[in-house]
This record gives sequence, C-alpha cells and structure tokens, in this order.
Amino acid sequence: MRPVVGFDLDLTLVDSADGIVATFVETAHQLGVTVDAEAVRATIGVPLEDAMARFLPARLATEGVRIYRELYPAMGVTATTLMPGASEAVAAVHSHGGTAIVVSAKIQPAVDAVLEHVGLDVDDSVGDLYANAKGDALRAHGATVHVGDHPGDMIGAKAAGVMAVGVATGSHDAAALRAAGADVVLADLRDFPHWLDEYVLTARLAALEAELRALGSVVVAFSGGADSAFLLAAAVRALGTERVLAATAVSPSLPRRELLAAREFADRLGVRHLSPRTDEMSRDGYRANGGDRCYFCKAELLDVLGPLAGREGFTHVATGTNADDARAGFRPGIRAAAERGAATPLRDAGLTKAQVREASRRWGLSTWDKPAAACLSSRIAYGVEVTPARLARIDRAESALQAALASAGLRVENLRVRDLGDVARIEVDGELAERVASLPEAAAAVRGVGFDEVHVDPAGFRSGSMNEMLPDPTRWR
Repeated sequence: MRPVVGFDLDLTLVDSADGIVATFVETAHQLGVTVDAEAVRATIGVPLEDAMARFLPARLATEGVRIYRELYPAMGVTATTLMPGASEAVAAVHSHGGTAIVVSAKIQPAVDAVLEHVGLDVDDSVGDLYANAKGDALRAHGATVHVGDHPGDMIGAKAAGVMAVGVATGSHDAAALRAAGADVVLADLRDFPHWLDEYVLTARLAALEAELRALGSVVVAFSGGADSAFLLAAAVRALGTERVLAATAVSPSLPRRELLAAREFADRLGVRHLSPRTDEMSRDGYRANGGDRCYFCKAELLDVLGPLAGREGFTHVATGTNADDARAGFRPGIRAAAERGAATPLRDAGLTKAQVREASRRWGLSTWDKPAAACLSSRIAYGVEVTPARLARIDRAESALQAALASAGLRVENLRVRDLGDVARIEVDGELAERVASLPEAAAAVRGVGFDEVHVDPAGFRSGSMNEMLPDPTRWR
C-alpha cells in the first residue's frame, strides 16, 4: 500500500487568505461595490463564481470573475505563503513511496502559479473542482486520503470513498468538518506526518494479515533476524501455530549464536522449529564468491525448504524480504527466491524495515531492535573463496572482538570482521570507530584467531559495505 494523498490548496497547503481578500476587494472596488473583507475571507474554498454571486449584483458577477483573475497573479499569488507543516506533509507522503496531488477549486493556471511561487513539490494538480467534483479527480488518481480545511473537501473525499482528513486552518472548525464527514481532524499539517505514519502502518499490517491468510499455511525461512522474526510472529497471528512452521537453515555460514536465538524465539511463539541442513558449499558459484554469491545461497535455501514444506504438509515457503530490500539495487538472492516461487508477504504488503521494527516493538518482540546479522559469507571479500575454515575464523574473530570490547566497557550495536584474505577489517558503529582503533586488545583479539593484519574502518559499519568493492554491482542483479 502506497498512499495517494489529495490535498486542497487554499488554507490547507498555502496561506492565501490575504491575497485572495485583497484581490476580491480591489475587484469589487473597480466595479463600484464595497464588500466586507472578513465576509469574503469566510468564503475562501468555494468556487470564485459562487463567491462573486454572493457579493456582487448578478449583472456584475461575470465581469467580477474576469477582473479578479486578471488581478490575482500580481495581487494574490505574490502574497501567498506555505502553511505551517505543508512541505513536511508532502514529504511524508513521498517518504512512504506515495503520490501527493493537489485538488483545488482554483482554476488550473492559478493552481500552477501558486505552486510555483511557494515551491511545493507535488506530483500532480487538478483545478476548478469543488465538493463532489473533487471526488471524481480523487478516484481518477487512485487516492486513498484527501486533506482539506473546508466542508467541501470532506464531501469530495466521501464522494471518492477515501479517508477524509480535515485540518482546522480555515474558517471552519473541527465540528463543522466532522459534520461534513471528516474521519479525523488535525489542528494543522504539522500533525499530518505522524498521522500518516500510523495510517500507513495500520493499512500495511492489515494487508500483511490478508496476504498470510491467503497463503493458508506457511514455512517461514527464519534466519532469526528482525524481518523473519516479525514475519513468523505475524504468520502465527494470522494463521495460528498449527499452520506455521519455522525453518532455520544450518550451515557453516550461520553463527551458532544465531541458531540458538532462533530456537528460543520460535519456542516463545509456540511454533514448531526445524533446522534443516543446507549445503551451499556444494555450489561452485557460492564458493567462487562472485558478486552473485547470494543467488546461490538463496537457491540452496529454497531448494531445501521447498521439498521440506511439501513433506510437512505446508503450501508455501515465505521469506522475510521487506519493501526496502525490493527497492535496493543489488539483491541477487531475491531473484533466486522469486524463481523458486517463494512468497514475500512483507514486501507485498509494502512494509519497510523501519515499519517492521516499529510493529515488532509494539508487539513486544525481542528482535525489534536487533542489529542486522547477515550470514558469515557476507564478510568475505568478493573473489576470495568461501570455505568452512574461513567462515569459522570469522565467527571466532567476531566473538573474540565482542568479548574484548565488552571487557573494555564498550557497548557495540553493530560489529563485523571483514575477511579480505589475510587482512581483517573491523567495522563497528561509526561513532566508536576511532575509540576501537585506539584499543590494542581489539586488533589483538582478531589476530589471535589467525589474521595476519587487522585494520579498523574509520567509516564505521554499513550494511553491504563489501558491495562497494564491486566494479559494477548491476551486472549481478
């Protein structure tokens, strides 16, 4: 689910009131009519023709519209400013991979002029629409939410069948907006990003539950990391423990501590947990450790879990691939899983890594803040052969380094020992890199398991740092 949010313009995204009132008053003056500026201000949001008909004699209304539109670029547009939180509200939509559109009663040239003047980065805009007519544009754009300050905006949202979000920044209070159909009323757009975060997370969790229910039964490829742990917990919620099986593949690339943690987590959920053996080492492409190594690893995993699922009476195998993984440019393992028909419920529901962690926190899962823990082979520089001995050496090095840092009173969230051949590169949280480099016992711990030379990366830990050494990662997609 990617949100498509329609925004009203006047007094929702932009503070155009003074410019509109000044233009209207000047228009009336040129026609020899005096109008009450505050009364004009109260009509902002309705079509210009309706406002003119309310304040001018019928014989002057059409001419009033013409004069107003002639004056507005110089008098109205230039006086317009962004409402508090407007830029952040649009950015919040984009942060969720969504689309932000403006749906306004202003004519299109005026909408375009205002947006250009205030520099607001929306994806599309539609002008000359009011109330029910806004619903047509919202439906045409596939909107899921419409935000506005006027009862007409709430009517438009209801006509489109989308969530109606009122902002009490115009001349209508929260009660009036609710009476017109608002599902929720915010004080102003500064409250919108948080509301949208909650709305999107709720929608994506509902989509995840629906995805899992549709699978019927599932074997979760359970590495023990935050994503697969959350998927396992979600599957139990949706399907019950009898229709869920956790499977953690055992091979030299899996640290022993991760297997133990996975078993404990599955036990707490009451899920049966199996630990089938995989044999990545039998695959030439895996041992060769080219840029596509993850393809062969994931292929082996699914080639083991697929038959296991059949034997155990489960209909699908699911991986913890999330929406961020799917957008990343370098994920050969995802391709291998897709070729073998693996389900990806987190990705399909649009759940990002941050949302997985937040939902895990709310559900009380111990893995909600667990640092990333990629397989041991990811520590070996591309082109250096993967062997059981190398993997075991890395595992021992990381355990020894962790113990050395703990003894020195350093709490490290992320830690890697990268195997560059006979040289080891230590990566820790960036703010600790200099401190670790100054500790002789850190390098000594890593040398003690068989590395000739040890360096600390001053740039600190970053997931996928080995990919930086590939001349052209795109060739392995």
